[in-house]
Amino acid sequence: MAKDVGALQRVLLEASTEEKTVILTTLYQAWAEPNSTFDLFLEGFHVGVGTKRLLRHLVVVCMDEEAYSRCLEIHPRRCYLLKTPGIDFFSGQKNFMTPDYLKMMWRRLEFLGSILELGYNFLFTSMDILWLRDPFPHLFSGVDFQVTCDHSNGNTSDPGNVVNGGFKFVQANHRTVKFYKYWYELRWTFCGKNEQDVFNIIKHDRFVTEELGLTMRFLDTVYFRGFCQLHREMDKICIMHANCCLGLHNKINGLRQSLKDWKDYLSATDRRNMTWPSPDRCRGSMSNISLIV
Repeated sequence: MAKDVGALQRVLLEASTEEKTVILTTLYQAWAEPNSTFDLFLEGFHVGVGTKRLLRHLVVVCMDEEAYSRCLEIHPRRCYLLKTPGIDFFSGQKNFMTPDYLKMMWRRLEFLGSILELGYNFLFTSMDILWLRDPFPHLFSGVDFQVTCDHSNGNTSDPGNVVNGGFKFVQANHRTVKFYKYWYELRWTFCGKNEQDVFNIIKHDRFVTEELGLTMRFLDTVYFRGFCQLHREMDKICIMHANCCLGLHNKINGLRQSLKDWKDYLSATDRRNMTWPSPDRCRGSMSNISLIV
């Protein structure tokens, strides 16, 4: 549970929908710099279709004082400072799978579990995601846990899909509270792995699927898209995630190009033949990017 529960409750109450749902994202110093990830993330909401109104439900969970200060400047009343002992945020970006990166990811998981304990449903979104259309109409009703994929086979019930935890919707109930506690406890069993890798293991676990009875869905990349598996059509997309893209500079360039492509799409008089271009700025950073026509 977060230590400053009173402050957290105030922020959640301010941002919550009538159904006690909040949108959550995390921010740290390197992503909070002007013209960096935070600015692109917010711009996506402003230029997306039906997304600007969702900003009032967005809570930015800040991992350091500098991020918190910047958040208060441009997204006031919906910023929460969550400190993680033992991490030097002043050293800049936290590179993938370094010890500081792993500490941050597991701390984030623990915090998300505390949101469920307080009785709030949440849609968590990584900040390297552009919200281009309102995603809520494409989420499943009555499902405990639903999450996006790096690579989707089109069967949303198949745990064989390769999960990406950067975007997930979780209902607050006794099953999800117990699941998050179980998941967090496994950080010692799977030392050196991040929380996403561990989920890709325990999504097959009988304790999760049978004893807890947790219901799961794996969101289709047709609507919940990323650079890993990039569908060409533009008329169905809700989010664009800069996954399969290592390095902050590469992510920013890839997101900035995607935002430009989206604006071009919205301003076009004839959209029938418009398709997403290849994320060339990220293709060199990882090899598992696939394009679907």
